[in-house]
This record gives sequence, structure tokens and C-alpha cells, in this order.
Amino acid sequence: MTDFHAEYAPAAPPAQLPRAPLSLSCVVPAYNEQANLEGFLRALAQTVQTLTPDFEIVVINDGSRDGTHELAMHLAQELPLRYLALSRNFGKEAALSAGIDHARGNAVLLIDADFQHPLEMLAEMHALWQTGYDMVYGVIANRGAESGAKRLGTELFYRLMNSGNPVQLPPNAGDFRWMDRKVVDALKALPESNRFMKGLYAWVGFKTAALPFVPKDRAAGSSSFNLRRLGSLALLGLTSFTTLPLRVWSMVGAVISLIALSYGLWIAAEAMFLGNPLRGWPTLAASIMLFSGVQLLSIGILGEYIGRIYDEVKRRPIYLVAHDEDHSPLREKS
Repeated sequence: MTDFHAEYAPAAPPAQLPRAPLSLSCVVPAYNEQANLEGFLRALAQTVQTLTPDFEIVVINDGSRDGTHELAMHLAQELPLRYLALSRNFGKEAALSAGIDHARGNAVLLIDADFQHPLEMLAEMHALWQTGYDMVYGVIANRGAESGAKRLGTELFYRLMNSGNPVQLPPNAGDFRWMDRKVVDALKALPESNRFMKGLYAWVGFKTAALPFVPKDRAAGSSSFNLRRLGSLALLGLTSFTTLPLRVWSMVGAVISLIALSYGLWIAAEAMFLGNPLRGWPTLAASIMLFSGVQLLSIGILGEYIGRIYDEVKRRPIYLVAHDEDHSPLREKS
């Protein structure tokens, strides 16, 4: 066993009563996944059937612009599927929230439709859930296929998120996870509109286990998560789950103020005791520009937090459902 696997080896779960028979909701967000969707859903259904006959697949179309809608409508006639089409593209965090809100099973699986999350891990997730874990999540074991800039940015993000934060985010953990109904109900009870799901998974707690995996290549198409969207998601996480940027700039402001005060005292002492004339207009101009830049940057960071507050107090819904095609066999059990 490698050191990585040893690090993430789950601890023994607490003794508990046996789980109820599994009824599984598989939440699959889809954005422009026409090329992958049919093959993936059929493979998912075939895999889940080996675990339980009592399951549903909840597909959330997050405003796709290809043929995802028509394909999902067709598959809903053949598979135990509930298909939700959102009114526009709300983002993956909102799509996951929609799936979690509409899932009816006593366990919920979150999984992407691009084949990057290995289906062969579901049996192990199920086994860990049966032994008492409330949440089992996948941890990326190897990011070697990613660019150096993305790996560096990911490492920096988790360092910032976990620096002095009472809620620690597991590094390299994503949305690939199996959750008990009690975890799902806890997530549904959280009221915020700006939903950073990785932070919410960690915040609710419960007994968790991590499983390392290596993401597979996409079967078709390309990821919609470019650097701009990843940067926006990182900013959402930082402003939703940590006040570290505010604390850092408070310290920066204090240090700069101390330096400026010391420099001012030095100039005054030099003029009073050494008789040197007051010079340094270039220094004065540079100092004004520096302080102005620091102030504007500080206001910008503060504005990000105020913007999040503004979004929250409006209490707009996280998503809007334009179409709900319900062929789930679990519908009588909700």
C-alpha cells in the first residue's frame, strides 16, 4: 500500500444498527454532454443494478446548448430516470443542489456524466456506507495530466482555504461522493444562495471516508471548466468559507502603516537634528500611488464579501426548473 493510500485509509466506523435496504438516487449534472450521456447512463444503470434493484437516476440539464435535452427525454422512456431541465445555465453548484433537492433514495450518489469518475468504485462506496460511513468521497490521487499552473493554483487554493479555518477541506476531493440521507437532508437545510459545495460537504460533517482514484479521460468532448470558471469557483469558495483575505489585508495595512509612520519620523528627525532640507517628491508620489493601490485593492476584497451579502439578502432561488420529466420508480416513496 502506498503512502497516499495509507493516508486516506478510512478509520473503523462506529458500531451502529444495520442500514435499511438501499434505495439509491444517482445525481448526474449534465452540461453539453450529448456525446457522453447515453453511454454513461446505460453503464451507470447496469452498474447500480448489481448493488440494488431500487434506484433512480436524476439527470440535471444545466442549460445545455446541444442535444442533451432531446436525448435525455428519449432515455427517460427507457431508464429509471428523472430528468430536470433548468431554465438556463446556473452552474454546476446549482445543478448539484437541484439534484440533491429532488433525490428520493436513502442514499445519494453524485457523479459526472463524462466517465471520469470510475463506476467500478461504486461497490466499494456502497460497502463503506453499509459499514456505517455517512459520506464516502473520491480524492484525486494523481494530477499529473493537469498543467503545472492548474496544479499550483489548486495547491494554493487549498492552503488558503484551510489556513486557520475550523472547517478543513480535504485537498483534491471533488463532487464524486456517496451520501447517506441524513447528509442530504443536512445539505438541503442550508439556506445560502452562493453554494460552494465542496465547503458545504465539509461543513455538515458526519462520519466520512476518502477513497483515492485517478480520473479517467473524458469519453468525448472537452471540459467546460476553463481557467476563468475555475478562478470564479475558487473566489466563491474563499469568500464563502474563510475571512482569510480580510485578515491578510488588515495585516498588510498595519505593516504599511507602521512603515509609513517610521519613515515619517525619520524624515522629521533628519530635518530637525541634521538640518537636511525636505526632499523626496518622487518618493512622495510613489508612496501616494502605493497607498492608493493598496486601498483600492482592499476595497475590492471588501466589495466581494459585500456582494455575497447582497446576493444572499435578495433570497433568489438557487435554480429554476423549466421541465420535470419524472419516470423514477422511487416516486411513490418520497
